[in-house]
Amino acid sequence: LQRLNTILPPTGGLLNALENLDPFPRIDGPEANVAAPSRGIVDDPQVDAAARSVVKVLGTACGLGVEGSGWVAGDGIVVTNAHVVAGQKDTRVLLQGEEPGIDAQAVHFDPRNDVAVLRVPGLRAPALALAANPRAGTSGAVLGFPRNGPYDERAGRLGGTRDVVTQDAYGRGPVRRSIASLRGAVRSGNSGGPMVDGRGRVVTTIFAATTSGPRGGYGVPNTVVRSAL
Repeated sequence: LQRLNTILPPTGGLLNALENLDPFPRIDGPEANVAAPSRGIVDDPQVDAAARSVVKVLGTACGLGVEGSGWVAGDGIVVTNAHVVAGQKDTRVLLQGEEPGIDAQAVHFDPRNDVAVLRVPGLRAPALALAANPRAGTSGAVLGFPRNGPYDERAGRLGGTRDVVTQDAYGRGPVRRSIASLRGAVRSGNSGGPMVDGRGRVVTTIFAATTSGPRGGYGVPNTVVRSAL
């Protein structure tokens, strides 16, 4: 232990980097097969307004800090990923990423589809609406707190939604589930955050990045999130 503490002090940079991590899935799934994102979407006033409804989600699991993103779906209700809150008893939600956080409790937990619904008493923020039937090719913006940093918006474009054989929130599989593909910058910490269209409506909820093809990721389809809510 003395040698380990000398080489890797408890306050060292590596352990500090692990203070808040996102067990971010990277999966090999279907490509979005849509045009590259349009950067102008991040300047849309309704996309900017959606920032008031995006949260940072923090907690501890297996002795490590875990962080992700989420979005407000109703009065005191937040949607995020199951892998963001798995194994936690101290989940907190930070509205727009700002302290003080508010204690949250998972009231719906679906590891198969990697979606969780949190009850956050006292949370006051506008609810984001789910787009009814978002189409492939819809221009959007990926909102969240990548790498446990400040709020961030990146242009994206929604791809198709299809049933695939892949992993669940714990990396177990194979399981058959429905996922939405997308193009755009999806990074660790975006987990659970929304991708919104030009009207500020959620078109999918981010859960993973791609391992091949154009830069992009995957989201939980709105039909799955609507059922969870």
